[in-house]
Amino acid sequence: MKIKILFLVTIFITTLMGNTNPYILTHDDLIDPRAQDKILEIGNEVKEKLGVHLYINVQENNGIDRKLERKTRLEMMKNIELNLVKNLQKPYAVLSIAVDQTYANILMSDELKTVIDKDDILDGYVIPLLASKDKNTLFAKASAACLNGFAQIGDSIAKAKNIKLDSSIGSEGKVAGTIWKMFMYTLVLGGIILYAIILLRERKYKKEAQK
Repeated sequence: MKIKILFLVTIFITTLMGNTNPYILTHDDLIDPRAQDKILEIGNEVKEKLGVHLYINVQENNGIDRKLERKTRLEMMKNIELNLVKNLQKPYAVLSIAVDQTYANILMSDELKTVIDKDDILDGYVIPLLASKDKNTLFAKASAACLNGFAQIGDSIAKAKNIKLDSSIGSEGKVAGTIWKMFMYTLVLGGIILYAIILLRERKYKKEAQK
């Protein structure tokens, strides 16, 4: 009970003080204070050692009507992203997430487009956590997805420059995403096997009934 109260007090103080993390543009209270601290550490080291500005922009609801066609919504989100990066200092990379739209993207300046594998980071470190249908809350999943994606962007840039980041979280984020994928594959495979068993049993019962 005491730990829970302390946690709530920490969140309240963080909210009261406002967002003082220069690498988090927006987070809609979806990023745990501990994850924010780690993001600050990584952002500072990437800026100091690599000269790159990393950011996170995560929104629970970006204001776009979900009833609109997917193509229309994507165009509107692209316009939002253009406004988001127009005043950022280059070189930059932004992990942008709209939870309500089930949308994630990495925006980057031209200098980094040959360095950062956007699809690999999103598919391996971000989307599996956001899309997971488990007992974890949106708050927990968004925190993990943001931290994993942010850290991996930093690691990708550091690797290209043959520099090791002290703040790196290594492959931990990838492990979480891989475990979820393996769980889903196992679930689907199990369903197929179960369906096959049911069909075989039905055929067996039909043959026995015909006898």
